[in-house]
Amino acid sequence: MSNQRFRILPERIPARVSVAIGKSIGRLGITPNMITLVGAMGSGLAAWLILEEQLLLAGAVFLGFSALDFVDGAVARATGQATPYGAFLDSVMDRVGEALVIAACIWYFAERGEDLQAGFAFTSLFGSIAVSYVRARGEALGVRTKDGMFRRQERVLLLGIGLLANGLTVVIIILAVMTNATALQRWGIIGKELRKKDQEITDA
Repeated sequence: MSNQRFRILPERIPARVSVAIGKSIGRLGITPNMITLVGAMGSGLAAWLILEEQLLLAGAVFLGFSALDFVDGAVARATGQATPYGAFLDSVMDRVGEALVIAACIWYFAERGEDLQAGFAFTSLFGSIAVSYVRARGEALGVRTKDGMFRRQERVLLLGIGLLANGLTVVIIILAVMTNATALQRWGIIGKELRKKDQEITDA
């Protein structure tokens, strides 16, 4: 089962563009891990700006630095520096950065006495973690899937737009619904494959 039709953003930039960007940056001596860490620091800066109620600037910073997520992989592939540790670091920093920004949204709403919105933001954080955990646990059991209605790319884009357009409340509600729906969707996909494996073991 594939959910490509639900995807707003591609998994990675086109190959020709990726190679050109990767080689150009690689010549500067910049490593993929450096780019990954800079991207994470950018998310931390965006989170701080949210706490300072600078939402427009936070949105611009968050989207700008999140774009580096397309670049680190391009550099790794173009320069032959793709490593298991690099992939691990990239995945962890992506989740940490996203969690920091959503956690800042929780604090922002709570400080303004907007408890309902803070609750939706907390639900968004839970859903974001659940999406990643369900996938990671499935892969640990031998079932790989990147399918889902609302992957990290879509979450980052929507959250950034919400900050830029002063529509954070609406965006947080959408995220609360869609992240948890995606976690359940992946659970269903992975669960179906695991039950097939269980049946094969039983029939053997």
